Amino acid sequence: MKERILEVRGLNVDYGLGPESVRAVRDVDLTLHRGEVLGLAGESGSGKSTLAYGMTRLLPPPGIVAGGEVIYTLDDGSTVDLLRIRDADLRRLRWSEIAIVFQGAINSLNPVQRISTQLVDVLKAHSARSTPKARQDRARELLGLVGIASDRLHSYPHQLSGGMRQRVMIAMALALEPRVVIMDEPTTALDVVVQRQILRTLVELRERLGFSVVFITHDLSLLVEFSDRIAIMYAGQVVEEATSADLYRTPLHPYSDGLLHSFPALKGPRRELSGIAGSPPDLRSMPGGCPFHPRCGRAMDVCATRTPVLGQSTAGRSVACWLHPVSVG
Repeated sequence: MKERILEVRGLNVDYGLGPESVRAVRDVDLTLHRGEVLGLAGESGSGKSTLAYGMTRLLPPPGIVAGGEVIYTLDDGSTVDLLRIRDADLRRLRWSEIAIVFQGAINSLNPVQRISTQLVDVLKAHSARSTPKARQDRARELLGLVGIASDRLHSYPHQLSGGMRQRVMIAMALALEPRVVIMDEPTTALDVVVQRQILRTLVELRERLGFSVVFITHDLSLLVEFSDRIAIMYAGQVVEEATSADLYRTPLHPYSDGLLHSFPALKGPRRELSGIAGSPPDLRSMPGGCPFHPRCGRAMDVCATRTPVLGQSTAGRSVACWLHPVSVG
């Protein structure tokens, strides 16, 4: 078993305060190992991005972390809880230990500053002892790392293609060689060809630099290609977790199966797309029992009255579904 580098325990995230608050992430447990790619998949509104921003204390108001722990293992083997350390200590960890590639590069990059300025600002803010020349050289090196010519340092974001802007975001995240990179739907706005180019770049960089990745997307077919493990989220909860191979071959939860059959295969024979009927639940008025049962074609009577808990099934897989008996604890 690889060393654990990041562990989420019982994380709860709310939006709002008091009786009007809405729980967007509910009792989530996740573990990321050194050098691993952990995928988070689910429809829009399932809580994927909220989970990522909650665990890194980047939630904008009115988001509030209502409970849980996020244990990060430092290089010397000691651990810290990211939710409870001082702001100054958390700032020191950002970029040098944990970095984030935000969703939508066009919205994340400053439109009135050149790419060089934005890369250098990161280096200046988090490695103040470096010289101006060293920062410029590092910015040039970072662009080369993601396959962009150094003359693009003087470009503005609007002068780059969508794929190049996303590569700049990846370069910025890797500026201080972090051990964990969280990527929030970095390929959503890109076409299929550019998506594959970005993923190929990411895989090559991970193999070269050895960082761990949490990759968030609604496209499960994308995750199975390069993730080691995948966690499926629905209505703020993890409903299944497995290796990418196991999830692709034999998804246990009906929601996971529906996600897999919602995208056409790029290779092999054509197959009918079944999709998932209905819409995700309103978090302000959750259905009783299993939150997925109103949309599930395999729902039983128990699904409407009792909520399944994520645990080990008889097949040795983590799933929260009454179709698969589990043992908890």
